[in-house]
Amino acid sequence: MKKFHAFSVAGLMLALGYNAAAQAQSAAPYPARPVRFIVPYPPGGTTDIVARGIAGKMGERLGQQFVIDNRGGASTMIGADLAAKSAPDGYTMLLATQTTISINPQVFKQVPYDVMRDFAPITPVVYFPYVIAAHPSFQGKSVADLIALAKAKPGSIAYGTPGTASTNHVAGALLENMAGIKLLHIPFKGAGPALTATLGGEVPLVITGIATVLPHAKTGRARILAFCAEKRHPNFPDVPSTGEAGLKGYDGGTWFSVLTRAGTPPAIVGMLNKEIIGALATQEVKERFTAIGFDIRTSTPEEFARFIRDDMARVAKVIKSSGITAE
Repeated sequence: MKKFHAFSVAGLMLALGYNAAAQAQSAAPYPARPVRFIVPYPPGGTTDIVARGIAGKMGERLGQQFVIDNRGGASTMIGADLAAKSAPDGYTMLLATQTTISINPQVFKQVPYDVMRDFAPITPVVYFPYVIAAHPSFQGKSVADLIALAKAKPGSIAYGTPGTASTNHVAGALLENMAGIKLLHIPFKGAGPALTATLGGEVPLVITGIATVLPHAKTGRARILAFCAEKRHPNFPDVPSTGEAGLKGYDGGTWFSVLTRAGTPPAIVGMLNKEIIGALATQEVKERFTAIGFDIRTSTPEEFARFIRDDMARVAKVIKSSGITAE
């Protein structure tokens, strides 16, 4: 009995030790271990640049690793599904795009996550305004010319995008709706092929980011008709806006954001919001993002939640009226 009693006491002490260690770990200041930052795209793209810029600065600010985990595929749904099934403890973040949040639920019959149920919004991070660019042989010199030509010959003017149901495609569909015109959408497998087709004269127009087309505009291989925005971009004052052509309220671009798992403690969500905004405010990050055509835009988690609801409704309306479906 004495041996049994001694064994029991030892087991009890061991159990208490494990429990105390677990409590100490749970009480440790966040983050007490590396944080996984899921990017639902392959390495090397603009989403990767944004995520790595944020992760690097957050690591410096918090003294902990923020590890990029590229999980591309299925229109961002593979990575988003991983984040949706993660523990609600703040140790998994997701770089979510407008595709993830506002487009996928509208164009796919089965989406493995529910935006409003599975995620806690932290903050938007960047906005990426698109431009309408043309091959030099295109007859129109402005968006006003484009609209006039399209009204004269509905469905005859083609524009390229990275693919069906891409944010570029949605921007094009919104342009058609607001201008009362009909264009011919040509989907390509990526932004690069879409731009190449326009540079080669295969497709007269492309909707893309200014950073990708600007070098070609400088050499005369392409002509930028306008930013898809109400006003001119402050960093590119010589480029007109679609608002100048009478398209008031037209906002053709996309945005990236950071989410975490729903149920994550509000204090951790608030800390992540503060640290991400702090990272984006550094001169190094601002200069890097501006160089590729991004506008830094942030908000509180509450404001971002309202923005998500509004954007989902806006995109759903465009997709429904345009008949956009996934490939």
